[in-house]
Amino acid sequence: MKLKYYILKYYLADDYLERRSSYREEHLQLADELHQKGELILGGALTDPTDEALLVFYVDDKSVIEDFMSKDPYIKMDLF
Repeated sequence: MKLKYYILKYYLADDYLERRSSYREEHLQLADELHQKGELILGGALTDPTDEALLVFYVDDKSVIEDFMSKDPYIKMDLF
C-alpha cells in the first residue's frame, strides 16, 4: 500500500457563506469520519475573499476522495 497526498480544491459559489449553514453539519461529519481514519489531513475555506476551499487527503486510492465528493452536500447542493 502506497499512500499519496491529494489536494481537493473547491471554487466556492458567490453565496456560499449564506447557503452553507443548512449543509454544514453533514459536510463536517463526512470530513470528520475521514479525519478520524487519518485519510483527511486538513481542510477549510480560504478567507479574504472566501472563494476557495482546500482539503488535503493522505490515501492509497483516490476513490476515497471520489466517494467523499459523491456524498458531500456542498457539492450536491451546488455550493461550488
